[in-house]
Amino acid sequence: MKSLLRTWLAAALAAWLLPLAACTRSFQPPTAFAYVSNGGSNTVSVIDLGALKIAKTIAVGENPTGIAANPRRNEIYVVNSDSNNVSFIDAEKNAVVATVGVHRAPYFISVSADGERAYVANSGSANVSVIDLPARKVIANIPVGGAPGLARVSPDGRTVVVANRADNSVTLLDAKALRPRATLAVCRQPEDIAILPDDTQAFVACSGSGQVAAIDLGAAKLLALLDVGATPIHLALKPDGGEMFVSNFDSSNVSVIETSSDEVSGTYTIGTKPVRGLVSADNSVLYESNFAADSVSIFSINDSRLLAVVPVGRGPDALALTPGEEFLLAVNAQSGDVAVVRLVRMPRGNKISTAQAILNGLRGEPNPSKPQALFTLITVGARPNAIVVKQVPR
Repeated sequence: MKSLLRTWLAAALAAWLLPLAACTRSFQPPTAFAYVSNGGSNTVSVIDLGALKIAKTIAVGENPTGIAANPRRNEIYVVNSDSNNVSFIDAEKNAVVATVGVHRAPYFISVSADGERAYVANSGSANVSVIDLPARKVIANIPVGGAPGLARVSPDGRTVVVANRADNSVTLLDAKALRPRATLAVCRQPEDIAILPDDTQAFVACSGSGQVAAIDLGAAKLLALLDVGATPIHLALKPDGGEMFVSNFDSSNVSVIETSSDEVSGTYTIGTKPVRGLVSADNSVLYESNFAADSVSIFSINDSRLLAVVPVGRGPDALALTPGEEFLLAVNAQSGDVAVVRLVRMPRGNKISTAQAILNGLRGEPNPSKPQALFTLITVGARPNAIVVKQVPR
């Protein structure tokens, strides 16, 4: 009888612990990876952001240039400019699971917020390929202007904004009807695009004329041409949409645009040959990569103050933040590595801004970690050019 009772108790305990163990496993935090496209080695380097080391190197197509993560699915998409296709990477297996052909000379890819579609501007064939991501196939190739460099989808998924470099124009696509709504003459050599979170306006940087075009998406009309610095090549929008920072490569400064009034409110010299900006989640800090100075600038937005300049590798370009923003990742195009810059680890419940926390660290005031320091360099492939961060289940 005692033996039977012990057997029954053991079985009951196991039955109780099994779902508890499964529940515990289900609450494990996700693993974060950074994916870096290497244009010179036809690969994607996968960086384990927990260990800060290479987890895998994935062969893709020829000259990968653009990369994006699906916000709803565990997939990464890589645009291969010389092989005219897009590689689909399963972010759980870190393996290529599909390759979808597009048209000639694609460079970038934009994914809709619902994770259902992607848009690829084909600069060599004057059209935009629309990809059904779950089906892994092209469902339309929409004609646009000459040499389209970038097609960016609005947050609501209704409009795709296309910068046509050869035509000095912008095409607005109806994403539902899969056709052009309008083509607008703007300024010379339009390239980078930023769209406000409320889907009302788009801004387009024109590198050939030192201007940024402000476009009303609802009315499909040009609102203003804003004079900025020489060769504006990148637009960094605050998460709240209130301000935008323009990287002016040839004038080595950054212009600030007030998006509510379509006005340039200031210009700041914070580094040499700036190429890419990134704003912290709390809207308080701008990180800017300085291509010619081999450094990253850290700029306090609210008080327009340069907080620090951190040396990184050669030719820093694309930037990304780790989840929690404890580290900044800078892709060094010329030295073939990724710089990991230690930022401020914010204490739980701390209500100060990221900018104030960095300033406190510079003053030597109590703070959990030393900020603004190069933590390590991670070697990737040849000519790395783009980066995206993705969290996936364990």
